[in-house]
Amino acid sequence: MRSVLVVLFDDVQSLDVTGPVEVFNGAELHRPGTYRIRTATLDGTPVRTSSGLTLVPDHALTDGRGTAPHTLVVPGGQGTRRPAPDLVAWLREHGPRAERLVSVCTGAILLAEAGLLDGHRATTHWAYCDKLARDHPEIEVDPDPIYVRDGNVATSAGVTSGIDLALALVEEDLGRDTALSIARHLVVFLRRPGNQAQFSAQLAAQTARREPLREVQQWITEHPGDDLTVESLAARARLSPRHFARAFQAETGMTPGRYVDRVRLEHARRLLEDSADGVEEISRACGYGTPEAMRRAFVRTLGAAPAEYRRRFRPAPSPTH
Repeated sequence: MRSVLVVLFDDVQSLDVTGPVEVFNGAELHRPGTYRIRTATLDGTPVRTSSGLTLVPDHALTDGRGTAPHTLVVPGGQGTRRPAPDLVAWLREHGPRAERLVSVCTGAILLAEAGLLDGHRATTHWAYCDKLARDHPEIEVDPDPIYVRDGNVATSAGVTSGIDLALALVEEDLGRDTALSIARHLVVFLRRPGNQAQFSAQLAAQTARREPLREVQQWITEHPGDDLTVESLAARARLSPRHFARAFQAETGMTPGRYVDRVRLEHARRLLEDSADGVEEISRACGYGTPEAMRRAFVRTLGAAPAEYRRRFRPAPSPTH
């Protein structure tokens, strides 16, 4: 039996709470006796979430019950922008006693204020990564992944990534079959790889204001294997290559080449995770031309060759009995 304690506070983000709770509860329903889930506020009184829902806790953090859970979950929300000193003090005292510390979204701010992320690699919602790094230079803040595991500390990005992290923890605790059953019930992916970017290439870049440039962005996304040189894209936008390159960067925040690189890498990752296509076939489909060109792009960006990436992140088939 693993105890899971979820900390509640005023203006908490409701999905940061209910997402992981639904995952852990799904595991308990699937395999009774595996998790005991409780929620608690400092004084045991109900709290109002940022969306207006009222959550009634099981007990108070200060009543002495459950101060050393197996998994301590700290959700995020508007309430983390003005952390209550008493809550931070409780986390500072009792957080180190948990076997596993987990934050969802800006819950990482509370863990940081309590000194529990010092010396760790961590992430949070993309909009607050710079603030977390600026306010707490002793933390190695990684703004890209949807979740980060560093020892017994696990931090996740915005909102729904808490579900991905919870599924990964259940898979670690109880195996893939249980996590897969929960994911199917919740109608979500088994788990997105933790190092999957918070933003897709399309979201990471700003949407161009001018229609020809927006059309080019869409074309790149839909045709990663085509000729995507600046000259070719400029002709599609009916601009000179020099004018196109300047306008594209000004309106999207990245160069055409950088945008193409991100789209191709993202497409290749999806094919490696979701298809049985070979590396050579995928490299052609994504515009790399050769497996070696794709390998260099993967090693440079992800630190792993395509074959190794597939071994790490493509779900293995469940054993048959």
